[in-house]
Amino acid sequence: MTTHELAGGFELEATDPHCVDPEAAADRLRHQPWQRFAVLGDSVTAGVRGPLDGYRDASFADRLVEALASTRPGFESVNLAIPYLTVAEIREVQLEPALAFAPDAVLVSAGGNDAFNPFDPDHLRTQLELLLAPLAESGATVLTVGLFDLARSGLVPADQAVEMAERFDALDRITADVTQNLGGIHIDTHHHPLSADASIYARDRIHGNARGHAVAFAAIVDALA
Repeated sequence: MTTHELAGGFELEATDPHCVDPEAAADRLRHQPWQRFAVLGDSVTAGVRGPLDGYRDASFADRLVEALASTRPGFESVNLAIPYLTVAEIREVQLEPALAFAPDAVLVSAGGNDAFNPFDPDHLRTQLELLLAPLAESGATVLTVGLFDLARSGLVPADQAVEMAERFDALDRITADVTQNLGGIHIDTHHHPLSADASIYARDRIHGNARGHAVAFAAIVDALA
């Protein structure tokens, strides 16, 4: 999508300071060597979202794949993400086909469904390591993306928000630590200026809307560029 096309149909996105122009994003990512890109995870990377007038209805994962593909002939990608899976379930059904694809980079979102309920941090760390380590050992660059701060957005009932915030804060710390220990890159959207802004969430009060995905994509570009 060209800058003109974006501005013509999605004026709010084109003027949003927290978003990025598609052509500029592609150019900023041009230096990355990746030719085979895999996406793993749950509903976040599967692209579950709510539409929003003025913003392009595309997930951040699709935006990233599009940006990479636009500057490198022969680029191939696969999105294996399935909504509502835990880390263990993601590993069980997605790790083998991801390794078979032989990616040189992978984008992963995992743990959100675990964190909706109380969890053992050590167990979650182990599960993330079991998912991410084989990908890193295969030679792929591991990219993990954090989750926005839903618990502090005002969209979660007050009697649940505090404990939920603690769990998702822990998830982000663990994910960042595991990723960095494997030589990967963790995109910290959990502390983004809009992370707890209700305007980036869909009507289901769980997932991002089209603006949320556009904002997350911009954060990914900033981290990788």
